[in-house]
Amino acid sequence: MPGRSGDGRELARRELVSLEVEVVSSTDPTLAGTKGTVIDETKNTFTIRSASGDKVVPKKVSVFRFTLPSGKTVTLAGRSLNLRPEDRLAG
Repeated sequence: MPGRSGDGRELARRELVSLEVEVVSSTDPTLAGTKGTVIDETKNTFTIRSASGDKVVPKKVSVFRFTLPSGKTVTLAGRSLNLRPEDRLAG
């Protein structure tokens, strides 16, 4: 699974709510391939608004591909983001 690249460290210090995201892989096969917008974040989960509705995706067992406003994509293992958002942003 991917860890953190330089871009990943930068991404980990920014607000992730409102970014486009895709679940690249997950131990829950029903979540893999989910695409949408991050609408909420907790220590352990992202809520993603997809075309088929809102899905709560556990960070620890998933890999995410985020699309930044610039159009650049960054792929990160969710376990590297498994912090409370306010703690991660203070980082």
